[in-house]
Amino acid sequence: MEQGVTLAPTEAGSYAALAEVLSRVGRTEDALEAAAQALRLKPEFADDHLAGVGTAYAVAGRYAEARAALQRYLSRYPNILPVHLTLAVVYSELGQAAEARAEVAEVLRLNPKFSLEVHRQRMPIKDPAVLERHLAALRKAGLK
Repeated sequence: MEQGVTLAPTEAGSYAALAEVLSRVGRTEDALEAAAQALRLKPEFADDHLAGVGTAYAVAGRYAEARAALQRYLSRYPNILPVHLTLAVVYSELGQAAEARAEVAEVLRLNPKFSLEVHRQRMPIKDPAVLERHLAALRKAGLK
């Protein structure tokens, strides 16, 4: 991803993807810098990069910023399961139980056989504590 930014330094999507990857490997501050750069580069009316930006904010615990980015992304792309999962975590962490359950309903609509155990195995979060916090928020929201 860092090579992608080097090759395309004016592409918001490159920075957004870098932000998501860096957040998942525990480089939170670098992820937030990449997210900020993605937001600076992308015009307000184009939202393709907001999933990566929102994920970086969510992993960093900046839930209000994550919520805004993820909601906006889903308004344009409503059937993206990983974004609904991240938004369920965000709502759960913000104490917005009804909204978290609504996101769980979307997850189950998109994948009726969703399993937290399978998700645990596939979730690319390097830090075990961050992964457990993510899974606990999904459990609290109603996923099994």
